[in-house]
Amino acid sequence: MTVTTLPVAGTRPRRIAGRGRDAALGVLGLLVVVGLAEALPRLGIVNGSYLPPASAMFTELFDQLGEAAFWTDLGATLRGWATGLAIAMAAGIVLGVVIGSVGFLRDLTASTIEFLRPIPSVALIPLVVLLYGSRPTSALILVVYAAFWQILVQVLYGVADVDPVVRDTARSYRFSRLATVRTVLWPTALPYVMTGFRLAASVALILEITAELIIGVPGLGRSIGVAQSSGAVEKTYALVIVVGLIGVAVNLVARALERRTLRWHVSIRKEAR
Repeated sequence: MTVTTLPVAGTRPRRIAGRGRDAALGVLGLLVVVGLAEALPRLGIVNGSYLPPASAMFTELFDQLGEAAFWTDLGATLRGWATGLAIAMAAGIVLGVVIGSVGFLRDLTASTIEFLRPIPSVALIPLVVLLYGSRPTSALILVVYAAFWQILVQVLYGVADVDPVVRDTARSYRFSRLATVRTVLWPTALPYVMTGFRLAASVALILEITAELIIGVPGLGRSIGVAQSSGAVEKTYALVIVVGLIGVAVNLVARALERRTLRWHVSIRKEAR
């Protein structure tokens, strides 16, 4: 006899109400920060030359929205971020599955991965500048290097988490290697892959902006550096706000994609209840 457990009455409305309350508190906290940024320079508590009022920042931000150069820089930043993330995802998934599935390769590359992974991507800046100067290729290398390790390590963890009984069952039924990857390995590794994607998306954006700011690769980062060096304080803060909003959007999109892709997974189903 099958026993069906029914959800407790009122659980979902309470959870929805809790999420709404959290969102309201988040908006309230943001309004407090904006209010402080407006009041502190106007009251003379901080020097307005270094921290202009929030109204001046947002005025400059809206002015930037009408500039073609702003949209060109935004497109360059997003293009570099997306290209580097896509390359890192493809390379990390393929190599992770291959290395994780073959014990000899896993043992052979373990020390190399542990040696290369902790190296900060910014340490490669002198090398990429020497090779490619301030071209977008420099930023692409830094983005791919930083994001690749986030994906590879998670895929290796996912492959290692496959149930040995399930793997042996597939082998006993003479599943091909491709069928084993598709029906046994991939469903187990997918949650790890999505975690790596979420982490890599944020890391890739950070490295893209860093490369633009330090190397001078075309994009929002370079515009921030130019505005700061020329004393355009309001423009500097406005562009920083844009970069922050992009970071929030990237995180939200990555989480939404993760929930949609893993809607069958038990962790996502618990959140939806």
